[in-house]
Amino acid sequence: MIDLQITLQTYSGADLAPYLDEVARLRIEVFRAYPYLYEGQMEYEREYLRSYLNAPDAAIVIARDEDKIVGASTCIPLENEPESVQKPFLEKGLDVKKIYYYGESVLLPEYRRKGIGVGFFEHRERKARSLQRFQWVCFCGVERPQDHPLRPADYVPLNHFWRRRGFQETDMVCYMSWKDLTEEQESPKPLRFWMKEL
Repeated sequence: MIDLQITLQTYSGADLAPYLDEVARLRIEVFRAYPYLYEGQMEYEREYLRSYLNAPDAAIVIARDEDKIVGASTCIPLENEPESVQKPFLEKGLDVKKIYYYGESVLLPEYRRKGIGVGFFEHRERKARSLQRFQWVCFCGVERPQDHPLRPADYVPLNHFWRRRGFQETDMVCYMSWKDLTEEQESPKPLRFWMKEL
C-alpha cells in the first residue's frame, strides 16, 4: 500500500513541462548509486527529457510527498526511442509500433518499499492500455558483473519484483553509453530487456 501522504499523478504533453528539471535532478541523484553509477549532467538530462515532452503518447508519473517531488517514472512508445533501443526488437522482427517502453523509475531511497514502485508500474500500464494500440510493454535494466568492485554487499537485483509485475526476461540487449563515477569518459553498458504482453 502507498502511504497516505504519497500521491501519484500521470502527466503528458505540455503538462510535463513544469516538472522536467525536477525529474532531471532526481535522475542524476538516484542513478549515481549502483548499479547505474551514472555521472549525470543537467544539460544532457534536459535534452533527454524533452523527448517525453514532444512525443504525443509519452507520459511521466510523478510521486509527491505533499508538495515535494520524490520520484518519477517515464513511458513512451518504443518507436520514439533511439535506433539503438529499437534495434534488438527490429532484429527479432517485432513491430516497434506495438510496443510501449518504460524508460526508468527513480525514487529517493527513503521512499522505497512503500508501494510506490508498484504504483509506477500500474500507472504506466494504465497509460499503455488507454492508447489501445500496444500489444507489449517493455523496459531494460543495466547488467553489471557479479564481482563489480562497487557492488554493495547488501545489493538485491529487482528481478523478482519485475517478475511479480508480470514481466519476463528476454535475450534482447541494447547498449547505452554514459560516464560511470569511476570513468574518465563514456563507455557502452549492456541493458537487458524485460517484456510483458498486455
